[in-house]
Amino acid sequence: MIRWYKKKTIIVILTIIVLYSLFRCKKYTVRYNAIVSNSRPIEVWEFVSDFNNMKKLNPTIKDFNILSESGNYKHWKYQVFYTECLSQLPSVTNFAWADFEAKKISDNEFVIHSTHKTCFMTSYTCVHTESTFLVEPTIDRYETSYTEIIDYECPVLFSKFCYTEVLHQREKIRKNLDYIFTTYRHRNT
Repeated sequence: MIRWYKKKTIIVILTIIVLYSLFRCKKYTVRYNAIVSNSRPIEVWEFVSDFNNMKKLNPTIKDFNILSESGNYKHWKYQVFYTECLSQLPSVTNFAWADFEAKKISDNEFVIHSTHKTCFMTSYTCVHTESTFLVEPTIDRYETSYTEIIDYECPVLFSKFCYTEVLHQREKIRKNLDYIFTTYRHRNT
């Protein structure tokens, strides 16, 4: 009887260790660089920092509500609650709270810093993300360069899935920015 109890205890402990190692959250970082044609840095910064434009840029966002905002044009802060679906599993919806801070660094350099708490199903299954979106000019005066550094949490078991999700959103945003600025420029030239 004692042997069976020891075996059962060892199996339970090993199961807990395996589950913990697979479902524990680990931090990952993605650095994404892109160029937006037919644009100036201030235009890209203004467009991206306004969350009202986010549904145009990121099609996974379904709905949002601005909770608060403060500051001025050079240093603007706001809080938002939004819902979005996963690009790889569109039937799965998550909800998130985010704090945004948009700053003018110089005449041609701008930054958008954001922190997100994204939850799946309940407020107990949440992960955290931090993003810095730096906008600056290129040598060509009608192009804008941006770099986004994303630090995000993800359960180890789903690391590949999370990485693909982060890249998918970045690619969609890049393509939509290009489309918006190319279309806008052609209409107004």
